[in-house]
Amino acid sequence: MPQAKRSGQGFFYGWIVSGGATLSYFFTNGVAYYLPQNLFPRLMEDFGLSVSQVSLAGALTFMVGGLSAPLAGLLIDRFGAVRVLKFGIVLLAITASLYPFTTALWQLYVLHMGFGVTMVTAGLMINVVLLSNWFNLKRGMVVGVLVAGSSLAGFLLPNMISGLVASPDYGWRWGFGLAAALIWLLPVPAVLLFVKEKPADVGQFPDGLDHVPIGHEDPEALPGATLRQAMRTTTLWALAFGSFCLWFSISSVNSQITIFLEQEAGLPIRQATLLYSLVLGFSVLGKFLFGWLADHRPPQQVMIIASLVLLAGCLLLFELPAGGIALTTSVPQLALFTLVYGLGFGGAFTMIQLVCVASFGQRELGKILGFVIFIDTMGAVLGIAGIGMLKDYTGAYLVPFGIVALMALVGAINMWFVRPLDFRQYSNGKPADPAIVAVGSSSR
Repeated sequence: MPQAKRSGQGFFYGWIVSGGATLSYFFTNGVAYYLPQNLFPRLMEDFGLSVSQVSLAGALTFMVGGLSAPLAGLLIDRFGAVRVLKFGIVLLAITASLYPFTTALWQLYVLHMGFGVTMVTAGLMINVVLLSNWFNLKRGMVVGVLVAGSSLAGFLLPNMISGLVASPDYGWRWGFGLAAALIWLLPVPAVLLFVKEKPADVGQFPDGLDHVPIGHEDPEALPGATLRQAMRTTTLWALAFGSFCLWFSISSVNSQITIFLEQEAGLPIRQATLLYSLVLGFSVLGKFLFGWLADHRPPQQVMIIASLVLLAGCLLLFELPAGGIALTTSVPQLALFTLVYGLGFGGAFTMIQLVCVASFGQRELGKILGFVIFIDTMGAVLGIAGIGMLKDYTGAYLVPFGIVALMALVGAINMWFVRPLDFRQYSNGKPADPAIVAVGSSSR
């Protein structure tokens, strides 16, 4: 294959699009997902809530996001990613601005449902589709940067507002209000003014090359399977169920870890917040690392490695004292947990998206990603709500976190059955052979 040449038209506009997408996702996941979870102990105090009640708020975000994902996928394929993204980022700004003014539990639930809509209209799925229009050769790296943005938000935002949250003169409402103001100042203008749908809109080609990649001349002829074809393969169901299990574990830990650190490990607020933010900080490294590996190794292999690292991180929450098994309260071991779990979380998070693109192509990527995200989001809903209720029922996190580790193991096993399709057997989304194409042999 001849070496691709860079475009002679100057600066590649795709880097601006990548920056706008990353900024959007930084605040979408940071404000709608990570920040409320870090504030769960404060919400429990302010509203007089149990663990299961406050966990339901986070579960509603994922439930609505999951239910909205297939529809969002259809809208993306029909109207384009940018139109949907503009709606989503404005909705995020409005919802976040109302959050500090909640006075009742039902209001909190309604706003978390609004956050769920923003997570699919301005979150991961839509930005992966958008960046896939702009990048082919460096897609793994660019998507790695994108997903790292959300973890960076989880690391920076809780620490940025922790002074306000801990202050008796201000509290969590002022802290969240500061984050809401930043949404209006940064991602809203970036998305509304600078993000474009595809390279042709600015007279360029993907990756800044001087030609259209072979097979991409006609947008209707993008290589890959349709959703209907993908649903008749083992690959889609293995990826979806594996993602379900991994997201069960990831969301359970992320939503409950601050409560565990404060209530069972006995750590002060600032120290618990620091460990929580370290998880997100190390996940930034994991997203970069595994995204880079995906550009050099088969994505399915990298996905398996990331899943096993995530499992190892979950197991570090446990220790084996004389007479049985218990959750650790050792700060050094908890610090090691933040490193290993953070790397695995970041890697698995990134690779689910990249494996989906590598397995099924771009033909109906919005619809297929919408389906996968719907399934794995249901895992997140079950994890957040179920683990919270189980903690209230048992009075401790030992059994709930044991289930989390078991689900991580099942998720890792499922990824062994993912095999990318052979796109050469598809033409305009239809198999060349009347039979549905089995999983390609080049996957490993």
